[in-house]
Amino acid sequence: MNTQLFGKDFITTEDWSRTELETALEVAADLKRRFAMGELHDHILRAKTLYMLFFEESTRTRNSFETGMTQLGGHAIWLTPAATQIGHGENAKDTGMVLGSYGHGIAVRDCRTDIGQKYQYDIAKHANVPLFSMQDDVDHPCQAMADLMTIRERFGADLRGRKFTIAWTYAPKYVRPLSVPQSLVMLMTRFGMDVTLAHPKGFELMPHTLESARAHAEESGTKFEIVDDMDAAFENADICYAKSWGPIMVTEEPEPVQKMVDEHKDWICDERRMALAKKAAIYMHCMPIDRGYEATDDVIDGPQSVIYQEAENRLHIQKALMALTMGGRI
Repeated sequence: MNTQLFGKDFITTEDWSRTELETALEVAADLKRRFAMGELHDHILRAKTLYMLFFEESTRTRNSFETGMTQLGGHAIWLTPAATQIGHGENAKDTGMVLGSYGHGIAVRDCRTDIGQKYQYDIAKHANVPLFSMQDDVDHPCQAMADLMTIRERFGADLRGRKFTIAWTYAPKYVRPLSVPQSLVMLMTRFGMDVTLAHPKGFELMPHTLESARAHAEESGTKFEIVDDMDAAFENADICYAKSWGPIMVTEEPEPVQKMVDEHKDWICDERRMALAKKAAIYMHCMPIDRGYEATDDVIDGPQSVIYQEAENRLHIQKALMALTMGGRI
């Protein structure tokens, strides 16, 4: 366990060692136990402030961070570009230095392609408090850590030999960023799982994230493969993570995106596909889910689904990250 994480940014899991990530998982499990028993722990971040800057709206992210700060004894302030001078052109340096001088942590959600993560690093460079990614164009580290926590709760800490499948699915409503599948392939390959990424042609991930996944798999002695067959990806899987993302490496223009997406309406997580996986396999999704498109109700609400446990674990992981970096040892 590495307890000297005070002041460390959490923009991507790639910036944290496996030992540091294990520490966050252990602390999250302890805080979850305390939460379950009604054991107060509001002394950890008492009178401390987190500024939450959202370029996009959210349900789970805002509420889990804000609730987590309250349970740790602190206060979270919700910000948007329009509600700050960012909307009038204030740069990352000025924003970071001012917010860092007022409070104890900054969290940013910015999924603008080729902008989001760079903007977070820019703020972090100038702020003297830890910065947390609440999702960007490259990574969704808090979601991936909550997913890993959920998997370990079901299968134990030793995940070697487990097959983790992340598969693209059809969804009609809007183009989701690449950050969730990218965060998953980069993280799960570090923790002993054999990772299969499945998607139709045109829905590729950012090359550098795939390079990271391959490097982690080689270092961990695990497998990382990419296939274009959803059925093959589900065969003998222990974890079936099925969600939509956009063809962002090709285009983000609405009309060609819709045309590409509509060619693959059969990419859905249904009972037939879940039956291809192992009997004890679990179904995962970060939410929100386009019901009837990404997955059927029978899967989403079925006995193999752990989506609500995933959502709850966002709270506990984020509390652990904040406690370690905002209230921990110097």
